[in-house]
Amino acid sequence: MGDLRGQPGLASLLGACLCVACASPGKFIWVDEYRPPAELLGAYVILPGDMLSIRVIGQEELATRVRVQPDGRISVPFLNDVEAAGKTPAALGEALQRALRRYVKSAVTSVTVEESRPSNISVTGEVMRPGLYPLEPHAGVLEALASAGGLSQFAYEDRIYVLRRAKEGEPPLRIRFRYQALSRAEGQGATFVLQRGDVVVVE
Repeated sequence: MGDLRGQPGLASLLGACLCVACASPGKFIWVDEYRPPAELLGAYVILPGDMLSIRVIGQEELATRVRVQPDGRISVPFLNDVEAAGKTPAALGEALQRALRRYVKSAVTSVTVEESRPSNISVTGEVMRPGLYPLEPHAGVLEALASAGGLSQFAYEDRIYVLRRAKEGEPPLRIRFRYQALSRAEGQGATFVLQRGDVVVVE
């Protein structure tokens, strides 16, 4: 994963990630206890910046293309802003379908991703080169730390976290790792795969 810190448009995204990291709650779950939702395993997760195509079968006038706003929401005809980030396209389609049935009887809605935001990982805190780095397929926490130059001399090796979007209205999950276990490929951390939108934080 190469360094992207100098590329246009990424500074604001990094700033947002840093704000999430600083505001994260104190609660956490150890990676060996973490069980990802079954519906998200291997699924594409919508993030701010993605361009979506939304169709309502038989109601072409309701078709729209919309970009996910920085706050994770989208604007859809007949509806107020709808939370999109953190959902799969199928889950968002079902949510829109339920909401639209107040206006369109038997609405059947489909959502496709026309353009995805580049897949990057933010690595912050006590690392040598904090920044945004490309997310390679199947990359784990150790690869992200290596891209950021490794831990700084002030880092706590048992205070490595991945911040991950939770359900709507809930704070991000804080999944905790030990560096020693990562470097020895021990436990679930060895097979933990980073997702789009994750933030790696080292305290």
